[in-house]
Amino acid sequence: MPTLAAWTGRPVRQRRIVSAALMLVVALLWWLALPPRDWWVLFPLGVAGFVLALAGHRLRDRLWLGALGGAVHYVVALRWLIDFNSAGYVAVAVLETVLLTLVAAASPGLSAGKRAGWWLVAPMLLVLLEAVQYRFPFGGFPLPAFGLGLTDSPFLAAAPLGGALLVTALAALTGGALAALVAGSNRARLAAAGTAVVAVGAPLALSGLDATDGAGSMDAVIVQGGGPRGLRAIFVDSMDATNRHLETLEQVEGEPDVVLLPENVADTDGPIAGTALDEAFAEQARRLNTTLIVGVTEGEDDGFRNASVVWGPDGEVVDRYEKEHRVPFGEYIPLRGLFEALSDDTRFVPRDAIVGTGDADVEAAGRPLAIVISYEVFFADRVAEGVRDGGELVLAPTNASSYVGEEVPAIEVAASRLRAREFGRTVLQAAPTGYSAIVLPDGSVAQLSGLGTQELLEREVPLRTGLTPYARTGDWPVLTLVALTLAAAYVTARRAVSSRVKGVDTGRGA
Repeated sequence: MPTLAAWTGRPVRQRRIVSAALMLVVALLWWLALPPRDWWVLFPLGVAGFVLALAGHRLRDRLWLGALGGAVHYVVALRWLIDFNSAGYVAVAVLETVLLTLVAAASPGLSAGKRAGWWLVAPMLLVLLEAVQYRFPFGGFPLPAFGLGLTDSPFLAAAPLGGALLVTALAALTGGALAALVAGSNRARLAAAGTAVVAVGAPLALSGLDATDGAGSMDAVIVQGGGPRGLRAIFVDSMDATNRHLETLEQVEGEPDVVLLPENVADTDGPIAGTALDEAFAEQARRLNTTLIVGVTEGEDDGFRNASVVWGPDGEVVDRYEKEHRVPFGEYIPLRGLFEALSDDTRFVPRDAIVGTGDADVEAAGRPLAIVISYEVFFADRVAEGVRDGGELVLAPTNASSYVGEEVPAIEVAASRLRAREFGRTVLQAAPTGYSAIVLPDGSVAQLSGLGTQELLEREVPLRTGLTPYARTGDWPVLTLVALTLAAAYVTARRAVSSRVKGVDTGRGA
């Protein structure tokens, strides 16, 4: 690609065709960077293409170019949602496309080459997009977040400092710098080269500053009962999953400190206390002289509670955690009356989950453990609550059995890896049909199950105490830096416009 000055001198039709083709490539690069493909290097390359595709175009062209890239990327990247809800798939793809279109509209266009740091703006806007995805709609839908594709990258080392947003920001800045190296002025290329070196090198240099300390270890077992995938809960007998997990649990030997079973392993019409399932799990806890943690769905009036119940070595229930961050359209229907009138897919969620209360931690083997259930692992604030309360590792029971392919299970493992690195904690992820995983505090996967298989994951895992910088501050420092960068770019652009106007008024622009 020529420099931006030469590029903007090309015929408009030619620029539109080249940019449209480039935007299609960008969409596919970003998709390939996401789990389970995990070709992380393609994300910054895609950012470079995104910046270059928009540069040199007026607002109306940036709008349709952004819509084109968003439509292709999200239609492909979110196709797994069809297994869940076809109408929801269309709605989410449209919403995400609109958000990316707004990013494109706000990115430097026709006068990009005349702005100092023009290549910084789009990367920062993409970080802002990701921040929005973690919060909107209905409390957030971060599954298409770019950071989930960066868990094998060197940028992951920055997670203890600034979380997933900083990981994404550094990768996006690298992409923006690459765009400047390709098409910027000599001055822009020099600044871009320095930025790229810092973006890649700083996380590696600072990665040891996570401020957590070793606190011994714990013998942990994850139980995965296996079974068929792609089945809706309302169409199967819940006891099938229960029996498979009890059968697998029988294979555990010795006296592990903690045994973790997945979400939704047991289903009762009311509280589990005093039921046959209560006694079945209590018997296993006594047999193994262990702390047993089991995902239980308890009916209550017209709703249900999604809980992880803790049985102590004596077989008594000693603790429980109830899920707080529910899955919209999966565990409850927002605006149920409206959506029931629009689609009969609401029949798949006949009752709404009751929002849990209490701290995100439980006690096992005399140690405090942070806990999140399923969807909550995508949200750092839920893990932060348990870690700040003293959790020495993170339990993440989940259930992705409704999905046919490996996309969602792989995305959940990526989320667990981000949380492990952000908070310097081991994460134990247990799923009925996979993926179950043991993730170490550095974000590496020590053990990973198959899909649909019956397995036991057993390991002595490290416990840690103390808080990383990110655990103390959350996302606000990164968001502040993004806001300051965008504000500086806006001020620079306004000054450049004002200078050109004054130059014309005095005749200096002739």
